[in-house]
Amino acid sequence: MLTNEKLERINELSHKSKDKGLTEAEKKEQQDLRQEYLKNVRKSFKNQLKGMKIVDPNGKDVTPQKLKDMQEKEKKH
Repeated sequence: MLTNEKLERINELSHKSKDKGLTEAEKKEQQDLRQEYLKNVRKSFKNQLKGMKIVDPNGKDVTPQKLKDMQEKEKKH
Protein backbone atom coordinates (compact mmCIF):
# COMPACT_ATOMS: atom_id res chain seq x y z
CA MET A 1 0.00 0.00 0.00
CA LEU A 2 1.25 3.45 -0.85
CA THR A 3 1.71 5.97 1.90
CA ASN A 4 -0.47 9.06 2.01
CA GLU A 5 2.62 11.14 1.28
CA LYS A 6 3.24 9.25 -1.98
CA LEU A 7 -0.41 9.54 -3.02
CA GLU A 8 -0.33 13.27 -2.29
CA ARG A 9 2.87 13.58 -4.31
CA ILE A 10 1.25 11.78 -7.28
CA ASN A 11 -1.63 14.27 -7.17
CA GLU A 12 0.73 17.23 -6.71
CA LEU A 13 2.77 16.22 -9.75
CA SER A 14 -0.38 15.67 -11.78
CA HIS A 15 -1.68 19.16 -10.99
CA LYS A 16 1.72 20.73 -11.66
CA SER A 17 1.93 18.88 -14.95
CA LYS A 18 -1.36 20.42 -16.07
CA ASP A 19 -0.54 23.91 -14.81
CA LYS A 20 3.17 24.55 -15.41
CA GLY A 21 4.69 21.39 -16.77
CA LEU A 22 7.27 19.14 -15.13
CA THR A 23 11.03 18.98 -15.18
CA GLU A 24 12.64 15.81 -16.46
CA ALA A 25 13.38 14.74 -12.87
CA GLU A 26 9.75 15.29 -11.89
CA LYS A 27 8.53 13.35 -14.92
CA LYS A 28 10.75 10.43 -13.87
CA GLU A 29 9.49 10.66 -10.29
CA GLN A 30 5.89 10.76 -11.51
CA GLN A 31 6.43 7.69 -13.69
CA ASP A 32 8.08 5.77 -10.84
CA LEU A 33 5.25 6.66 -8.45
CA ARG A 34 2.62 5.64 -11.00
CA GLN A 35 4.32 2.29 -11.55
CA GLU A 36 4.44 1.67 -7.81
CA TYR A 37 0.75 2.63 -7.54
CA LEU A 38 -0.25 0.28 -10.38
CA LYS A 39 1.78 -2.56 -8.86
CA ASN A 40 -0.15 -2.15 -5.61
CA VAL A 41 -3.53 -1.99 -7.42
CA ARG A 42 -2.74 -5.19 -9.33
CA LYS A 43 -1.62 -6.97 -6.17
CA SER A 44 -4.77 -5.93 -4.34
CA PHE A 45 -6.98 -7.04 -7.23
CA LYS A 46 -5.22 -10.40 -7.44
CA ASN A 47 -5.77 -10.95 -3.72
CA GLN A 48 -9.47 -10.19 -4.13
CA LEU A 49 -9.71 -12.69 -6.99
CA LYS A 50 -8.07 -15.39 -4.92
CA GLY A 51 -11.00 -15.28 -2.52
CA MET A 52 -13.72 -15.54 -5.17
CA LYS A 53 -15.89 -18.42 -6.18
CA ILE A 54 -18.20 -18.15 -9.18
CA VAL A 55 -21.52 -19.95 -9.01
CA ASP A 56 -24.13 -20.13 -11.78
CA PRO A 57 -27.88 -19.62 -11.09
CA ASN A 58 -28.28 -23.39 -10.55
CA GLY A 59 -25.70 -23.40 -7.76
CA LYS A 60 -22.97 -25.08 -9.80
CA ASP A 61 -19.39 -23.93 -9.23
CA VAL A 62 -18.20 -22.44 -12.53
CA THR A 63 -15.01 -20.83 -11.27
CA PRO A 64 -12.46 -20.76 -14.13
CA GLN A 65 -9.73 -23.37 -13.80
CA LYS A 66 -7.01 -20.72 -13.96
CA LEU A 67 -8.48 -19.06 -10.86
CA LYS A 68 -8.88 -22.41 -9.08
CA ASP A 69 -5.22 -23.18 -9.81
CA MET A 70 -4.17 -19.79 -8.43
CA GLN A 71 -6.23 -20.37 -5.28
CA GLU A 72 -4.81 -23.87 -4.81
CA LYS A 73 -1.27 -22.59 -5.24
CA GLU A 74 -1.96 -19.94 -2.59
CA LYS A 75 -3.23 -22.55 -0.13
CA LYS A 76 0.03 -24.50 -0.42
CA HIS A 77 2.07 -21.45 0.63
